[in-house]
Amino acid sequence: MKRARDSSSSRVSPSLEAGIIKKLRLENFMCHSNHETEFGNHVNVITGQNGSGKSAILTALCVAFGCRAKGTQRASTLKDFIKTGSSNAVIHVEIQNEGEDAFKPEIYGDVIIVERRISESTSSITLKDHQGKKVFSRKADLQEIIEHFNIDVENPCVIMSQDKSREFLHSGNNKDKFKFFYKATLLQQVNDLLESISVEITNARRIVEELETAIRPIEKELNELQIKIKTMEHVEQISIQVQQLKKKLAWSWVYDVDKKLEEQNVRIEKLKNRVPTCQAKIDKQLHQLEKLSESCSKKKAEIASMTTSQVKQMKENLSHSMTLARKEEFELQRDCKIRTSNIQKMVQQLKRLELQRQDIHEQHVKNTQAEESDMVEKLKGLRDEVRAAESELERLREEEAILMNNINRQNDDIRRIDDKIQDHEKKYSNIMSILRGLQQQQSNKISAFGGNKVMNLLRIIERCHHKFRMPPIGPIGAHLKLLNGNKWAVAVEHAIGKLLNSFIVTDHKDFRLLKQCAKDANYGHLQIIIYDFSTPRLMIPEHMLPNTNCPSTLSILQCENHTVLNVLVDLGKVERQVLVNDYDTGKEGKVERQVLVNDYDTGKEVAFEQRIPNLKEVFTVDGCKMFSRGSVQTTLPPNRKLYGRLSSSVEDDIKKLSNDASNEQNAANDYKRNKREAEVKLEDLDRKKNSIKEINKNIKEEQVLLEGLEQRRHEAVAKANDLKVKFDELCESANTELAFLQKAESELMDIEREIDSTKKAKDHYDNVMKNKVLHDIKEAEEHYLELTKRREENVEKASIICCQNELALLGGCDSKTPEEISAQLDRLNHTLRRESQRYSESIDDLRMLYAKKERKILKKQQVYKALRQKLNACQNALEFRRRKFQTNATNLKHQLSWKFNGHLKKKGISGVIKVDYEEMTLSIEVQMPQDASNRAVRDTRGLSGGERSFSTLCFALALHEMTEAPFRAMDEFDVFMDAVSRKISLDTLIEFAEAQGSQWILITPHDTGLVKAGNRVKKMQMAAPRS
Repeated sequence: MKRARDSSSSRVSPSLEAGIIKKLRLENFMCHSNHETEFGNHVNVITGQNGSGKSAILTALCVAFGCRAKGTQRASTLKDFIKTGSSNAVIHVEIQNEGEDAFKPEIYGDVIIVERRISESTSSITLKDHQGKKVFSRKADLQEIIEHFNIDVENPCVIMSQDKSREFLHSGNNKDKFKFFYKATLLQQVNDLLESISVEITNARRIVEELETAIRPIEKELNELQIKIKTMEHVEQISIQVQQLKKKLAWSWVYDVDKKLEEQNVRIEKLKNRVPTCQAKIDKQLHQLEKLSESCSKKKAEIASMTTSQVKQMKENLSHSMTLARKEEFELQRDCKIRTSNIQKMVQQLKRLELQRQDIHEQHVKNTQAEESDMVEKLKGLRDEVRAAESELERLREEEAILMNNINRQNDDIRRIDDKIQDHEKKYSNIMSILRGLQQQQSNKISAFGGNKVMNLLRIIERCHHKFRMPPIGPIGAHLKLLNGNKWAVAVEHAIGKLLNSFIVTDHKDFRLLKQCAKDANYGHLQIIIYDFSTPRLMIPEHMLPNTNCPSTLSILQCENHTVLNVLVDLGKVERQVLVNDYDTGKEGKVERQVLVNDYDTGKEVAFEQRIPNLKEVFTVDGCKMFSRGSVQTTLPPNRKLYGRLSSSVEDDIKKLSNDASNEQNAANDYKRNKREAEVKLEDLDRKKNSIKEINKNIKEEQVLLEGLEQRRHEAVAKANDLKVKFDELCESANTELAFLQKAESELMDIEREIDSTKKAKDHYDNVMKNKVLHDIKEAEEHYLELTKRREENVEKASIICCQNELALLGGCDSKTPEEISAQLDRLNHTLRRESQRYSESIDDLRMLYAKKERKILKKQQVYKALRQKLNACQNALEFRRRKFQTNATNLKHQLSWKFNGHLKKKGISGVIKVDYEEMTLSIEVQMPQDASNRAVRDTRGLSGGERSFSTLCFALALHEMTEAPFRAMDEFDVFMDAVSRKISLDTLIEFAEAQGSQWILITPHDTGLVKAGNRVKKMQMAAPRS
């Protein structure tokens, strides 16, 4: 992609790798038979005599990247580039393809090779990968690479050939400078593209308008047909309305009669509603009459028998109440002795109140005494049962306490068994873990020092070995062997086991690289030691070693790598670790250094009793560690999870660990069996405990039931007292019966008078019912029958025109009377006759013709409409881009002037560039420092040749700073310059090229001795031409 660069931020790429020219090789091209040039990544200065083929390099680059022969201004056809006497020419260009901007690195690799072959009749382009294998051969693929790297060889800011340099530097025409600026900043390309788009949009609009004009006659015909169809549809609608109104008129007569029938029915209902009202009044009088008669009879009987029957009835009620009370009393006496004494008191009170019931009362007393003796015996039995239950409850409580103690003791035993089971299972798990490590070590010794993670890490290190300054050493354990068998394997593991998994690198860079490799291998917490690999093996003086007969860790280790031994000495202190046989021997040592011993006793002797200098720690054969700090003596037990990874033969260890694992598993199974037996005993104790709780629950329920019986007895006593009070009140009421008798006789006389008035009212309502209400109902029913007959006749006539269901679909008669519907029908008939005389065509024919014409142009209308919308969108986008183009052009104009003035100041000159886009001119004004008049030179031809060349070079550099390209080339840029101006121009150009960051190829025939070659500047001298 070609793009202008924002000059407000001068970006400097310190390591531009993608798109630069790495190598150019020419065969039989122009004056070169076989020429090869390797370019640097930054500034390349090529010098040579005239005719040495310097300019051929730029011409070859232009041709290789697809430029036509005429575009190079060196030949008219490609075959003219073939060297005289040869049949073909080859241009071989290698493009760097590294970094973030690399083009398809998975296909091409880090180098893209563009090879163009030219023969007498044809030319071909071949794209190859970094290995020289052919990838593509189409020109489109080359164009894709050019656009990706932004290589525009026709842009003078990318490649300024010899002819362009002379033309540009020598020309003083403002229009030529504008063209150069317009093309270099890509404004000309963008403007041409916008203009071509505008022309295309205008042409497309004209075509769409022509197409729309072609269908307008058909659209006009469609509009005329649509008007006719709408008129015919209106006439058709009126005809349909006429038919509907006829149907509505026929049934409107029926609905009119229905309204009258409904009104007559309502009138009949109102009249019939008067009958119940009148009859209710008659019934009310009859009911009142019957009631008065009944009251009169009752009063007479009441007066006759008030003194005897009422008293007897009250006594019978009282006797019934007493019977119920005695029945409840008998039931309660069977339950409680205390209730019996209270019932006896109640019986004594009843004796005083009911002397006339003496016989019944005596019989009652006899029955009560017999039941009392039974109740006493039952209560005695219940008390015995309660005492026995209380004794049983106490025994059960003692037994429950014993059971709880047994349960707690059994739970403690189960917990202890669980702890032992867990301990044995943990030991079994540790043994199996060690056993798996030994089995893995048996198949691969290196896997013992990190498992699969270290194997993955080693494979990654092998792939990346060329990136390390020196290959890492590790794991350390893989480089060590034990002397004299495997006796000290466990002791060494406890002494330096943490270092066995470590890796050693030579510097910090390798440290970071190895850290990344460990991350890729998912190997976390890898210990990496930085150590100088060039350090010779450390020689330790005898006086710095522990003075003991026990071996040290260093003395039993064998390693061919001096760096590993140096790391063990510096970090692991292996020369100060001594081995002893037992704990007591190790106890005699001093506290400064380390010792390995055979057993625990020897370790105590060496570590705590002897005074051995340079001794830090003591290790026994089984891994026990002993040391002292001051007066504190410390002994650490061995870590059972560790095993001797340096052991050369692991078969015996595997066999021993397998036996240990089997023993631990058997012990765990034995404890599990003991646990199950204890749990069975615990379940038996729980069952006994639950049975005791059930018995306690039953005893508590019996106590609650006894309290309930006591409560019911108290309630029966209270009820008997209430009955006694009621009996006393009954006796007192008998004295007031005589006063009630006199009052009843007076009420009887009043009732007889009301009976006479009620009979007169009844006779009046009977007369109204017969002569008024029933006569009106009969007349209304006769009129209803007449309307019903008329409705049937109207329904028969209307059904001939249409059925009633069809009328319901039409919406009914809309509550209109027959007269209103008839008037509306007359108006519609008049309108229908008038409209039917206007058109003679059939509406169906018109619709078919309209549909036919509409189908003919509908698709075209949709297409033309969519085209209009797309053209409008394109026009809006074009206008937006024109505005943006004008803004960018203005910004580039100011930017160019600022950059130009900045470069002139390096020589003490000031100047300004004025760009006129309307006149398409670019003028340069330069103010020389020696000009006392301060007048600006508006025409560069008024300057000296060197000054004009330098100012024009500053103009070119300003354009360079505003554009982007991976490489740039300039040929004979210092033409027409004197020695001073050439030196200043060359220094300025190289300084700019180094700061700008991209690759530069500068070609000049003049001496470049003042240019110093360096890391960023490469100088090349072309061979002198052959005579």
